[in-house]
Amino acid sequence: MSVLEANWKHEYINTNGVKLHYVTQGEGPLMLMLHGFPEFWYSWRHQIPEFSQNFKVIAVDLRGYNDSEKPKEQSAYVMDEFIKDIEGLIRGLGYEQCILVGHDWGGAIAWCFAYAHPEMVEKLIILNIPHPAKFSEGLRTPGQLLRSSYMFLFQLPWVPELLIQSFDYQTIENAFKGMAVNKSAFTQADIDAYKDAAAKRGALTAMLNYYRNIFQQKMLNQSWSVLEVPTLMIWGEKDTALGKELTYGTEAYVRNLQIRYIPNCSHWVQQERPELVNQYMREFLGL
Repeated sequence: MSVLEANWKHEYINTNGVKLHYVTQGEGPLMLMLHGFPEFWYSWRHQIPEFSQNFKVIAVDLRGYNDSEKPKEQSAYVMDEFIKDIEGLIRGLGYEQCILVGHDWGGAIAWCFAYAHPEMVEKLIILNIPHPAKFSEGLRTPGQLLRSSYMFLFQLPWVPELLIQSFDYQTIENAFKGMAVNKSAFTQADIDAYKDAAAKRGALTAMLNYYRNIFQQKMLNQSWSVLEVPTLMIWGEKDTALGKELTYGTEAYVRNLQIRYIPNCSHWVQQERPELVNQYMREFLGL
C-alpha cells in the first residue's frame, strides 16, 4: 500500500435498498466520482489524492461492482435505480449537493442524475461518454454501431461471462492495454486489480446486466431539455469505443458547457493522462 492509499478510508453505506462500498479521502464539499465498465472505484486512484485537498472525495463502487452489493435480478440494473442510489448516497453522507464526476457508465449515470436532480449537482464533470441524446443519435450511424458491437454481444445470456472469464480474464486485460495509447499507464498490478474485482461472486453478471437493460432505458428514447448545470466534458480523442463526433453538438443540450479534448489518449482518459485531466478539472472548478 502506498503512502497515499494509507490515507484512504474504505466505508459502506446503505442506500435505495443496496449496500454500497466507497473509498474516501479529504474533508469539505462533496466530490462524488462514478466509475465505468469494467472498472470500480480504483479507476479514480489518480484523482482521489489530488482533489482531497479541497473536497471530501467519494469514489464509489456502483451497485453490482467489486465490494458493493450485487442484486441478482437483472431488473435491478436500470437507470431509475442508479439515480436513486446516487441520491441516497449524497443525502446519506449528509450533503445536499456535490461536484459530480463520471466516466463511461458512471458518466451516463451522472448525465441522467443531473437532469433528474439538477439542484443536487453544483458542477458536472463528464469523461468520455457522450450526452445520452448524442449517443442515441450515434447508434443510428454505421460507424458507431460497429464501435458499439460489443453491446450486442453482451445481450446474450452466459456467453459473455464465459468469454470474459476465459484465460484468466484476458478480455479485461485486453480492454485496458489493447485500447490504451500509452500502454505503460496500466501496471500488471492495475490489471490484476480489475480482474480480481470482476472475479468476485456475482460481479461479472451484474456488470453485464447494465448493458442487458440498455435498449429498454429511457435515456436512449426520451427527449432531452437543456441542462442548466455547468458542465465540463473531457475527451480522449483516440477512444475506439466512442467516436469523438459524439461530442459535436452537445451545446444544444447543455447551456454552460466546456469541452477539453486530449489527443493521443484512449477511452481510459483519467488513468492514461491523469495530470492533464486533473489540471482541466481544477481549472473548471476554479482551484
